[in-house]
Amino acid sequence: MISLNVLMWIFILLFALIGAMRGWAKELLVSFSIVLGLFTMTVLESFVPFFQNILETSQPQSIFWLRGGILAALVFFGYQTPKFPRIADSGRFIRNMLQDTLLGSVLGGINGFLVFGTLWYYLHTAGYPFSFITAPDAATVTGQAALNWIGFLPPSWLMTSPTIYIAVALCFVFVIVVFL
Repeated sequence: MISLNVLMWIFILLFALIGAMRGWAKELLVSFSIVLGLFTMTVLESFVPFFQNILETSQPQSIFWLRGGILAALVFFGYQTPKFPRIADSGRFIRNMLQDTLLGSVLGGINGFLVFGTLWYYLHTAGYPFSFITAPDAATVTGQAALNWIGFLPPSWLMTSPTIYIAVALCFVFVIVVFL
């Protein structure tokens, strides 16, 4: 059995490797899609009565799949290379320098933390509804370490009211200034 915090570090390293191969510009677009996913969940859970009713009446496992599915869809589209000729041919997505690889690795690791951390947070709020994933045991050292991570996972600090709106605004400003 492997602890969730160890699994998170494995995913951070895996995403960092992917980020090193893809470059910083593509990984930044993935970061923005993750922030957009968290923003979408915040808006749906706060302002859409239909979605609020679904969350109140559904089983925890269904809620996890719904939240995880929305996040996975936006992450999937974030990992797709831009097909717009103006953006694709701009030269910003060409990887030819060491700093591009290093920054891509750092951003990839951040993306791994954002993706896996968000899924772990959704799993925790659902009460670990799957039989093959058990909740961290507070009686063990690794369980305590895993439980300590819960407060640092992205939705616990990024999905708060002013923070997510500021993050989305910064993402849009960055896209307009750098990519267009």
